[in-house]
Amino acid sequence: MELEQLILHVEALVFASERPITQIEITELLSQSFEISIETERISASIEAVREKYEADFYPFHLREIGGGFQFLTKKQFHKTVLQLNGDKHIKKLSSAAMETLAIIAYKQPITKSEIEYIRGVSADYSIQKLLEKELIVITGRNENMIGKPLIYNVSKNFMDYLGINSPTQLPQLKDINIDIVMPSDAIDAQTEDAPMLGLLVGENGELKSEGV
Repeated sequence: MELEQLILHVEALVFASERPITQIEITELLSQSFEISIETERISASIEAVREKYEADFYPFHLREIGGGFQFLTKKQFHKTVLQLNGDKHIKKLSSAAMETLAIIAYKQPITKSEIEYIRGVSADYSIQKLLEKELIVITGRNENMIGKPLIYNVSKNFMDYLGINSPTQLPQLKDINIDIVMPSDAIDAQTEDAPMLGLLVGENGELKSEGV
């Protein structure tokens, strides 16, 4: 198959998929469709060609790699317009307490509830429950080295998909977030430079800013 035709089929699969589709899935689906073995290098080249195509200003969306796969996402300048159509579907409104708790988990994961409460200085029960309900965080196990073997929390794949990132390492660097943070005096130590805040990721009304919708 000519590369030009392969690019179109790759583009069609990404467009039709309701979730980020991986390169492995694309390769397998096209190999099944055409009953031939397609080299991963050709799929990689096709994905890159599609990415370059939609980076042009002519298009209101582009191809992004999120959640380990590829998906078309609205470019930032069109977010507000698209949100008028989708309403709260792509907006997760959070209280200040929940927002702070989410920030701590995002930057300090894996982390337990007691560690979150130590940083915030207040109970985190309600905030953690709300974040679990909104599927922004997940329980990933227990800390076997702590008394009582408390649950461990991490941000979820939904959280990363929503922000258009593949891993928490792609969050804004804390040194780039110029926000004053009030910390309990007994919590200030060598780690306070990592005191988390999603200032670059959260809107004025506690709305998470997504990369695309």
